[in-house]
Amino acid sequence: MGVETGGLLGLIHLVIVIYALVKIVQSGASTGAKVLWIVIVLVLPILGLILWLLLGPKG
Repeated sequence: MGVETGGLLGLIHLVIVIYALVKIVQSGASTGAKVLWIVIVLVLPILGLILWLLLGPKG
């Protein structure tokens, strides 16, 4: 029996992206900043998440 790591990693990535999008929408940032962060996270999947974690809106 082979272990499907691609499917599991994809699922983990999807959960993290959804979490990031929810946090972005709930943040106190301006609408323009929220839209920009959402686009960055969706267009640059891994890099966008890393940038959001380091530089994204807090709170």
